[in-house]
Amino acid sequence: MTDEKQLQKFTKHLGFDIDLALLKIALTHRSYINEIKNRSLEHNERLEFLGDAVLELVVTEYLFGNYKDLNEGVLTSFRAALVKTESLAEEAKRLGFGEYIFMSKGEEQSGGRDRQYILANTMEAVVGSIHLSLGYKKAEEFILKNICYKLPKIIEGRSDIDSKSKLQEVAQETAKFTPRYELVSAVGPDHNKIFEMAVFIDTYNFGSGKGKSKQEAEQNAALDALNNWDKLAKKYFGKK
Repeated sequence: MTDEKQLQKFTKHLGFDIDLALLKIALTHRSYINEIKNRSLEHNERLEFLGDAVLELVVTEYLFGNYKDLNEGVLTSFRAALVKTESLAEEAKRLGFGEYIFMSKGEEQSGGRDRQYILANTMEAVVGSIHLSLGYKKAEEFILKNICYKLPKIIEGRSDIDSKSKLQEVAQETAKFTPRYELVSAVGPDHNKIFEMAVFIDTYNFGSGKGKSKQEAEQNAALDALNNWDKLAKKYFGKK
């Protein structure tokens, strides 16, 4: 399939007639540019920067207008739950973004098409491309349809409550230790660095996570630890 046909297939799949040149940029991971060594092509990091701002504004306006009885702190918590890396990656995966991303063979072979931060970054870049190509209202339509729709579920389960707080509560109650976070790696340019953090309970590694900041990576590491808590707590401490 040619690039143009692949891009046309993607716009049809999304239901938004995005300018194909902008969409190509939105779907181009930095590794692809490095592999083909064509410096005239552009990767998606600038569009990601724009899309991140549009996404936050749309979600903020939606929360402000629809949840008039909630205070700033709760609204901020709900917004964070909607726009965090895990949430955006989940929707990008549901929409099949991984199939369409232009990336290097090495990145693909190492699982790049399912990697959370790549999917989340691409989601932001696609939002940026819709905004530039079709305007704010169409970007808003896309975000409301594909991201804000899950807010009732977040509210019902209070999944907006941060994973670090949950893990600290569980770890102190069950294992009598406070979680400790350590930096594993920081990769990429300063304006788009990806951090990986590991979380330890006593001396045992309970999980790891990546994010655009150390704080986001710590949250994802805590979530990883919570997802594996029963198995690891039984293994290392003999209890759940």
